[in-house]
Amino acid sequence: MEKKFLRNLILIAGLAAIVTSCFNMGSDMDLLEQTKQQEQLILKNYLDSLEAYNHDIDTTDLDVYYITIEEGEGDFPTEGDTLVIGYRGTYVNGFLFDSSEIYYPDGWEFVLGSPPNIPGFDNGVKHVREGGKIQFIVPSELAYGTTGHGNVGPNQTLVFVVKLLELKQSE
Repeated sequence: MEKKFLRNLILIAGLAAIVTSCFNMGSDMDLLEQTKQQEQLILKNYLDSLEAYNHDIDTTDLDVYYITIEEGEGDFPTEGDTLVIGYRGTYVNGFLFDSSEIYYPDGWEFVLGSPPNIPGFDNGVKHVREGGKIQFIVPSELAYGTTGHGNVGPNQTLVFVVKLLELKQSE
């Protein structure tokens, strides 16, 4: 009788945990909502950790941080060029929010400087040559700002790793 009681108690506790977790389903977005001060501290710590591993961090004219992973060859892209890229977008903590592997397995083709890209993305991708690979870090003011967008919360620094598969220069 005692074994049956204990088994039922464990079963009820497990069901209670499942039901309770259903009520907290929106809490993941709450974790993404942060203040500008929190973002700045997280960004500073992230950049410090990259420097601690001897990564050479450069900065674009718009203050997008970037690290060249593979040099590539040829010219850098300019506005109006058509690019085919493979990319991965994460938060600073490594959580994946977007990837070309999901939506564009053969690479995403777009015209540089045409909407709907965020300004920091276009600015960062200008620093990789065809065949090259780059990681760039986009502060929220060059991404989705204080409002966020979709599954990106407010004041979120975004990290992209981009491989430029093909560069079709405009004429």
